[in-house]
Amino acid sequence: MGDHIIFRVRNPKKEKGLLLLHPEIGNYSSIRHPSFIFKEGDKLDFSCPICSHALESDIDENLIYVVMIDKDKKESDIYFSRIAGEKSTYQVYGGTVMATGAHSSKYTYFKLSDKFKRFLNM
Repeated sequence: MGDHIIFRVRNPKKEKGLLLLHPEIGNYSSIRHPSFIFKEGDKLDFSCPICSHALESDIDENLIYVVMIDKDKKESDIYFSRIAGEKSTYQVYGGTVMATGAHSSKYTYFKLSDKFKRFLNM
C-alpha cells in the first residue's frame, strides 16, 4: 500500500492489527492504527494479510522470513526481528548476507549455523 508492505500482526495480548513497514532495507519506519498497541520488547506474530499464513523463520524463533522481489525480478530472502523496537534485518542473496540495523549483531550467529548453510545451499 503506497510505499509500505502490509503485515497482519498480533501482539502478546492476542489483539490483531495491520502494521505497514517501509520496504527499504534498513529503514525501520512503520505505520499502525493508534488503537493497535504494543510496546518495545514485545514479541509480535506476523502473518500475511491476505491468506493469514504465519511468516516464521526456521533459523530463529525471533526472526520473520519473507521473500523480496526487486524491480529487476531478483529474489532475496529477508529475515527481520519480530521483537518490537529491535532493528535487525538480513538480506540473503546468492550466498551473501547483508546485515543492517543497530541490533543486527544479536543474530549474526545464524549465518554460521547448519540451518543457515542449508538455506545458502552450502
